[in-house]
Amino acid sequence: MGPMTTGTRIEDPESEIDRDELIHLGKVLDDALPRLDGRVTGLFLTERLLRIRDRTGEVVPFRPNRAQTEFELRRGRTNIVLKSRQMGISTWVAGRFFLKTITRPGTLTLQVAHTQEAAEGIFRNVHRFLDGLPESLRNGALRTSKASSRQIVFPGLDSEYRVETAGDGNAGRGLTIHNLHCSEVARWPGDAEETLQGLRAAMPPQGELVLESTPKGAEGCFWEEWNNADQCGMVRHFFPWWWEDAYRAERVPEALLQADERRLMERHGLSLEQIGFRRKIATGFRGLAKQEYPEDPIECFLISGDCYFDVAALDARIKELPEPIATRLGGRLRIWFPPVPGRRYLVAVDTAGGGSEGDYSVAQVLEIETRLQCAELHARLTPLELAEEAAGLAKEYNGAWLVVERNNHGSGVLAYLHGVSRYPHIYAQNGQDGWLTSVIHRPRMLGALAAALVETPEIFFSKCLLQECRSFVRHRNGKICASTGAHDDCVMAMAMALCVRDEIRC
Repeated sequence: MGPMTTGTRIEDPESEIDRDELIHLGKVLDDALPRLDGRVTGLFLTERLLRIRDRTGEVVPFRPNRAQTEFELRRGRTNIVLKSRQMGISTWVAGRFFLKTITRPGTLTLQVAHTQEAAEGIFRNVHRFLDGLPESLRNGALRTSKASSRQIVFPGLDSEYRVETAGDGNAGRGLTIHNLHCSEVARWPGDAEETLQGLRAAMPPQGELVLESTPKGAEGCFWEEWNNADQCGMVRHFFPWWWEDAYRAERVPEALLQADERRLMERHGLSLEQIGFRRKIATGFRGLAKQEYPEDPIECFLISGDCYFDVAALDARIKELPEPIATRLGGRLRIWFPPVPGRRYLVAVDTAGGGSEGDYSVAQVLEIETRLQCAELHARLTPLELAEEAAGLAKEYNGAWLVVERNNHGSGVLAYLHGVSRYPHIYAQNGQDGWLTSVIHRPRMLGALAAALVETPEIFFSKCLLQECRSFVRHRNGKICASTGAHDDCVMAMAMALCVRDEIRC
C-alpha cells in the first residue's frame, strides 16, 4: 500500500494541520500496514511531529531506533517489555501515547513510574513533544488549559495526559484510563500487584497497556507478569543491550576472545567493539551485569537469595522445553505425553482454596517407571472442581494412583473424591488417605526434586514448574520457600509426586 491519499496534508512539512486532520490521523494510528511515506502511521508521525533530546543534549526529530521500531511493529493491545538500560522504550511509549492523546478526542493517558523523580523525567519528554509541535497547533486545536509537571489538558479535544507514581495508593482511582504506561514495574514500591490491578480495573476493554522494566529478581509483580504473559494474551518484547548502537567500547583483540564471547558473536552477529562494551559492564556491574544489561530473558532475573535448586540446570532446561502436544481447559491443562496402554501413572495434587483470587491448585501426572512428567493441571479451582478434574485425569491415565496432599483444603478434596467422584485408587499414607506434607517429609520431598533436576532434567517439561523452582530460595533465617510474591504450587506437587513414586514403584 502506498502513501495515504485520503486528504491528509501531513506529508508536506510546510503544511498546517488542523483539528480534523489530527482526528483523521488518530483513526489510522494503530494501523500496522504501511501508509504514510511507505511506513506505518505511528513511525511516520513520530518523525514528522515529535522532537526529543538526544544523548549529546541536542533537541532533534524523534527518529526511532531498532528497539523502538520493533516494538511499534509488534505491539498489541497489552504489552510487556523486558529491556536493557536506556533503550528508549519509555520515551517511545510516551511519544506513542502522546500522539494518541492529541489525535483522539476524549482520551485520558496515564503514565505511572516507580518514583516521582522518574515520573517527572519521563513527563519532561511529553512537554518537549508538545513544545516541538507547530505553533499553529499549539495555539489552535492543541491549546492547553493546564500544563504542569504532572498534567497536560487539551480542552479542545477533551483529552488529557497525566503522570503519577506507583507509591500513590490512589493512583488512577476514579479515572477511565484509555492508555496506561507503567514504567520500571520491577521497582514499584509497596504492593505492586495490588497497584497494578487497581489501574487495570480503570481501563476500558479497548484500552492500551504497556508494562516495561529492566529486571529485578526472580520474584514480584513484574516477574509474575512476564511469566504469565501468554496466559493473559499479553505481547512479550525482549530487547537485549546490543540493540542499542551506542553500546560499544574499545575493540577486543580477536585472539583474546573467550568461548562464551565467540558464541555470542556467532549467535547474534556482535562486533569486537560490542564485546569490549560487554567486558566493561561486567567489570563495572559485576554480579548485576546480567540484570542491568540483559542478554537472555531467563538469566536476567537474578535470584534474590540463594536458589535452593541448581540455577544452571534450570536455565538450561527452560531454554530447550518443547511446547505441549495438547492443551485443555483454556490452556490450564497442558499435556506432553498421552497415556500409553500397559504403563502405570500417578497424579499428585497440591490443593488450594480456589476462586478467582485464591492460590493455584496443581495436579502433576507422572509415569511411575520413568518419572516422566506427562501432564500438568495448573488452575484456580474449588475443592469440588479439583476433585472432578483430578479424578478425570487419573481415569484417563490408566486408572492412575491419585495422591492428594491432605493438608488444609486437601481433606475437602478427598471427601469429594470418595463421596462424589467415587474414585477407587487413592493413595493412603500410613493407613490414612492422602499425603501429609510435614516438617519431616518436606526436606525429603524437596531433596528428591533437587536431585532429579540435576540428574535427569529431561524428564521435566513444564515451564511453570521450572520458573517456580527458580524463585524457590533459602532465606537468611534458614527457611526454604518461594520468594515473596512467587508461587510454589507446581514445586510442591512435583516434589510430592517424586516421593510417592519411590514408595509405590515396587
